[in-house]
Amino acid sequence: MDLTSLTPREARIMSHLRERLAAGELPGRAAQRTMAPAVRGGSGDPPENARRASVVGLFYPHAGSLRLLYIQRTSPENDRHAGQISFPGGSVDPGDRNAEHTALRELEEEVGVPQKAVTVLGGLSQLYVPVSNFLVDPFVGWVGERPNFRPQESEVARVLELPFSGFLVPGARRSGPRKLVNGMTLPDTPYWAVGAEEIWGATAMMTAELVALLDS
Repeated sequence: MDLTSLTPREARIMSHLRERLAAGELPGRAAQRTMAPAVRGGSGDPPENARRASVVGLFYPHAGSLRLLYIQRTSPENDRHAGQISFPGGSVDPGDRNAEHTALRELEEEVGVPQKAVTVLGGLSQLYVPVSNFLVDPFVGWVGERPNFRPQESEVARVLELPFSGFLVPGARRSGPRKLVNGMTLPDTPYWAVGAEEIWGATAMMTAELVALLDS
């Protein structure tokens, strides 16, 4: 894993993340809950009929900076996650070998990053998403150079290449009203503010566990 294209500070951050993921000692739900909307309630235990999905948080270097990939989804009618910012990923297909394969297949389909180009560094804690009844397996991946993104137009409205350091500065964690697709507004909801982007919900919770790995 060549980190020479990163600044020394960014290389240390990535190296530490890799070590913590390899150790498998995850911050878990305690870290996730720091960015959980109040409406989630409870422990988040999934029901037996929960559907399965996988996502991948992909790291890569760009202009000396450690970037983390997000996408903004398109807004098809009746999609509970329409227009939201998320990690690339989706539901399990019958032909998928395992949860990791699901994540990498979806990454390639949605933004064009070849599965074989990605080094999977490990997984984060599973997260149940009540609004869509998905039990999500998050994975963390690395590619050694900025990919040539090819967004799938039917599913991806934008590709977001956010500097991971933006999540580590004071003030990145905020709270305020969040407006849902159905017009409902959630008050005092935690979100990440990085540049002009705001990330909340399940993706913010997964990101919180990534950030918490640096405190391990």
